[in-house]
Amino acid sequence: MHFIAYLDRVNVGFAALQMNKALGFSASMFGFGAGIFFIAYFFFEVPSNLLLERFGARRWIARIMFTWGILAVAMAFIPHIAKATGLSNAYVFYGLRILLGIAEAGFFPGIIFLLTLWFPAKYRGRVVGYFMAAIPLSTVIGGPISGALLQMDGLHGMEGLQWLYLIEALPALLLAFVVFFYLTDRPSDAHWLADDERKWLVDRQAHERAHREAKHSFSVKEALFNPRVLAIALIYFGANATNYGLSFFLPQIVKAFGLTNLQTGFVTSLPYAVGVVSMILWGRHSDRKLERRWHVAIALMVVAGGIAASAGLDNPVLKMLALSIAGFDIFGCLPVIWTLPASFLSGAAAINSLGNLAGFFGPYAMGWIKDSTGGFGMGLLCLGAGMVGGAAVLLLHHDKSLETISGAHEMDDGEPQPAR
Repeated sequence: MHFIAYLDRVNVGFAALQMNKALGFSASMFGFGAGIFFIAYFFFEVPSNLLLERFGARRWIARIMFTWGILAVAMAFIPHIAKATGLSNAYVFYGLRILLGIAEAGFFPGIIFLLTLWFPAKYRGRVVGYFMAAIPLSTVIGGPISGALLQMDGLHGMEGLQWLYLIEALPALLLAFVVFFYLTDRPSDAHWLADDERKWLVDRQAHERAHREAKHSFSVKEALFNPRVLAIALIYFGANATNYGLSFFLPQIVKAFGLTNLQTGFVTSLPYAVGVVSMILWGRHSDRKLERRWHVAIALMVVAGGIAASAGLDNPVLKMLALSIAGFDIFGCLPVIWTLPASFLSGAAAINSLGNLAGFFGPYAMGWIKDSTGGFGMGLLCLGAGMVGGAAVLLLHHDKSLETISGAHEMDDGEPQPAR
């Protein structure tokens, strides 16, 4: 699900290789439209997650996927919608991106919340890492596919960017039905688990929840304005500004090397390929050490250095090497960031919605700077500078006792065994 969600969110970066010229968009217009998705996402994130709690993950996530699939299809017909409504291509583009943000709001923190119901705290760094590996993986696989789809220009009278939007939207529509009939909301409903397995998991999660709530319990309002939540949201903001600013514009940076669309797809995927590895390994290492703050801070500082170095390099090989080093650490730190907040729905939604505002500012800043300077160098430097503030994570207190509780015996290899 996350693979398809992220692919449908950022494939606009590949579509821009044809779309900007075909529809008359400047770099700043494209950056504004790509980023405005996150403004809508911000306003509807928390309400969407409260509705997920009310209706259940299975129903609500299926609804999210179906509506974003429909809107992703509509992206293929921007000129047709503009002609029918009398609006400009730019306003239709902005409007569809806003609607896509509304439709998708709530998906990511909803899944994070779902994972907290299924996996004890000790294992969440690696589990969130497996889940979030879909972010770079969507570009590793989706990048070459997107580049190839752009090559279908003129087939059956349709442009390559139309084929890209249509074909990459179909999985979301199909998965909506799979989610509705397959996903299980809670372990207590998992009749496909053996009785002793289900009982162990339910008891373990109940024990952790009671242990956590004995230390602190937050209302929705308290969670939204909790200083810890806001601090983590600020750190996540910096990480996302770099991630999305790079994701939306990297295809254009790589295309400027003089490559074809298909070659651009393959080369663009390189920083994301190493990101897949780091998301899994860094999350597992953080779990094994039960250390979170330094795992985030060190990664963010390396990202800042890699992005800044890439801005001053003209050689394509060295530039991609610097961006790949940055990619390793930007994706490695993301799942660890999500182990920092207490596991409550409204807190996760607040962090994600506030942090994702960076998805607007990062791309828009990149586009504006590109139009103002004629190049991407200063924009990359700004993205790198935004990561430095992530070192503030070292000021946060992380209570390890919330991740280690009594009541479960551990084997030497660290795998949980039912309490006897």
